[in-house]
Amino acid sequence: MNLKQFEFWFIAGSQDLYGEETLKKVAEHARIMADEFKNDPLLPGTVMLKPTAITPAAIRRLFEEANASPACAGVITWMHTFSPSKMWIQGLAINRKPLLHLHTQFNRDIPWANIDMDFMNLNQSAHGDREHGFIHARMRLPRKVVAGFWQDAEVRRRMGVWMRTAAARADGMNSVIMRFGDNMREVAVTEGDKVEAQIKFGWQTNTWGIGDLASRYAKINDKQAEKLAAEYETAYKLVPELKQPGKARNALLEQAKIEIALKEMLEAEHAGAFTTSFQDLHGLPQLPGLACQRLMEQGYGFGAEGDWKQSMLTRAAKVMATGLPGGVSFMEDYTYHLEPGNEVALGAHMLEVCPSIAGEKPRIEVHPLGIGGKADPARMVFDAAPGPAVLATLIDLGSRFRMIVNEIEAVKIEKDMPRLPVARALWRPWPSMTGAAEAWILAGGTHHSIYASALTSEYFRDWAEMSGIECVLIDRNTKPERLRDELRWAEAYWSGR
Repeated sequence: MNLKQFEFWFIAGSQDLYGEETLKKVAEHARIMADEFKNDPLLPGTVMLKPTAITPAAIRRLFEEANASPACAGVITWMHTFSPSKMWIQGLAINRKPLLHLHTQFNRDIPWANIDMDFMNLNQSAHGDREHGFIHARMRLPRKVVAGFWQDAEVRRRMGVWMRTAAARADGMNSVIMRFGDNMREVAVTEGDKVEAQIKFGWQTNTWGIGDLASRYAKINDKQAEKLAAEYETAYKLVPELKQPGKARNALLEQAKIEIALKEMLEAEHAGAFTTSFQDLHGLPQLPGLACQRLMEQGYGFGAEGDWKQSMLTRAAKVMATGLPGGVSFMEDYTYHLEPGNEVALGAHMLEVCPSIAGEKPRIEVHPLGIGGKADPARMVFDAAPGPAVLATLIDLGSRFRMIVNEIEAVKIEKDMPRLPVARALWRPWPSMTGAAEAWILAGGTHHSIYASALTSEYFRDWAEMSGIECVLIDRNTKPERLRDELRWAEAYWSGR
């Protein structure tokens, strides 16, 4: 995805009491800052400078225009001078775009020998941004506050995180989730309120019959499948039996046909994510495995067993991670290794783990699945690359949505698992295996999650803030007994919103 398509409106605040010369300086400084922001690779979006905000009517008009602009993904405000916050109430009250409050000043240093009252009147962000911050707090507005000198790399990095998150938010407002069949029977965590999700996140979650996919699959010819299989051979390792005619080769070509059919439907409906279910495969020869892995690699969100919440969260994370090293995948906790001092979790799924997280070139293999009652499916097999990552999940508590994020460290898989031919990841969760598991379970975390080696917890916390939902972070400092109390306190907070 080209994140430059997303605009971020930069609004410097002032007032009309300072005179024309001061306002000219404010506009000049804001222009210099905006030009630098545009050219900084840490800031993936396009920063658009807007006129200096000096009156209530002008401020309201700016937010009306931002709301009406499909290109505007967020608004950045900065008070160069003092800008009385009552001027901002009407504009902020109607704002529907993510908001970043940049607390900085144009000059880095105090000009000790030359500072006078003219300088103080012009450069009083320390004054003006506190007034501006008050009205955000008074109005209970979700926003991100970034403080520091505007040319510092850490300030730009945090702005970039927010921009990527806001781009994902904008993408979700225009995305469709295609559900093929329903969620897995008798499972609770994959259920949820789709109407409330559309109100909160913008996602349109609708169902297409598996027959629609099977019908399109039946129309894909062998020539189309062979062409895609040649692409597979270039991008991945194919075991020898997949390179010659026979049962295994046919299984590979069936996955290619499923991928082509799925992508055609996704493109026709402008969908950003999809789900499948092994309990609803009528008309398909295999459970989509390699096809789902490939489409995730191309940026589509995916959720197995009808898990529509995680499918769009995968898509959101894919948008945030555009162009960053590392990857994003749908994931599931499968089993633990509880050797004292070496406790780790093994994550995988039946077939559908994205190769963007792979530590080596994936292999494509064909093996029995043992579930779903269909033919042996083709899938990519690989180990995830070691390094820091996060697990994130989205749950519906009935009265609200909750995001749960666990910081982890992926480790190299040292032991062979020749009888487990699936893509997998091995990790140590923070604060510990037992501490993370207790905290995750106390918070209601699902067995499905989003595994992201390209992102940090900051991205998911920003996304939750923009969406107006709760975020529970499990990290090095988490204590399950303390978290239990915090979750109870949160019930009071969120029930009052």
